[in-house]
Amino acid sequence: MTTLTILNPPGSPVPDRLTELGRRDDVDVRIVTADRLGEALPGTEVLLLWDYFSTALTEVFDAADELRWIHVAAAGVDALLFDELIASEVVVTNARGVFDRPIAEFVLSFVLMHAKSALGSLADQREHRWNRRSTRDLAGTRALIVGTGSIGREIARVLRALGVDVSGAGSRARTGDADFGDVIDSADLAAHLTGVDWVIDVAPLTDRTAGLFDAEVFAAMEPHAFFVNVGRGATVDTDALVTALETGAIAGAGIDVVDVEPLPADHRLWEAPSVIITPHMSGDTEGWRERLLDQFLDLFETYRAGRPFAHTVDKEAGYVR
Repeated sequence: MTTLTILNPPGSPVPDRLTELGRRDDVDVRIVTADRLGEALPGTEVLLLWDYFSTALTEVFDAADELRWIHVAAAGVDALLFDELIASEVVVTNARGVFDRPIAEFVLSFVLMHAKSALGSLADQREHRWNRRSTRDLAGTRALIVGTGSIGREIARVLRALGVDVSGAGSRARTGDADFGDVIDSADLAAHLTGVDWVIDVAPLTDRTAGLFDAEVFAAMEPHAFFVNVGRGATVDTDALVTALETGAIAGAGIDVVDVEPLPADHRLWEAPSVIITPHMSGDTEGWRERLLDQFLDLFETYRAGRPFAHTVDKEAGYVR
């Protein structure tokens, strides 16, 4: 018998395919919200964080006496990796692969909107102005993707297909990477931004990347450069970003994640020039929850069969290597 606890968001229906697991003779399913997680953890072997932003486990982890595997139904795991879990033998998996293509397409939409002056055209349309102007080609431009995991690699493939010269920055410098060639250390980011047209942040949130995009980095970017963040909001000093936009230090930004979500209605970022803001939705294409379910159910059968997972989170690093 495998005891599976599902942490579900308050007020959200539990998907039928998860409740159906409880009808099996060899699986005991406990479905709880964050306020009851501590009661459910004793005896739990597998924990599914369907409420993937919850930090409730940090407060009740001591009750996890049989826990062997946690699956987070999201790409980012920074909200989960507290010291006691990192030091434990519990295996952590995430939604690696589910959001790669949707997010890559979303990044492309930000890039195209800026290159083709979509904000200007929409402003002209509202004012009934017929205002022809030249726009930019993507072919021959340069992109630096900060974060060389599976999402960053898919972004690289999509941009490269349109003639963009793509390079990468990661947790360590290396050569001969299959998708990026030479990868720079993201700690040296400011020294590698000359000539870069598109700076794309898809880095996981770790101790090394918190506040990575600060005033120094924005000052090092080209005045015509466009910044995209589809990674984690806390990797960016938002005040420094707003200042860079307001002063023209950079040409614009496409922002899907911010360090405080929802973004407060009175925040300066809303009114910054040449910024496109979306509410943390870059991976949410039609059917995304079904794809998350498919992935977990496949992993659950892998676990039950005693086979190794295709990927696990390096808890010390904070991401899948």
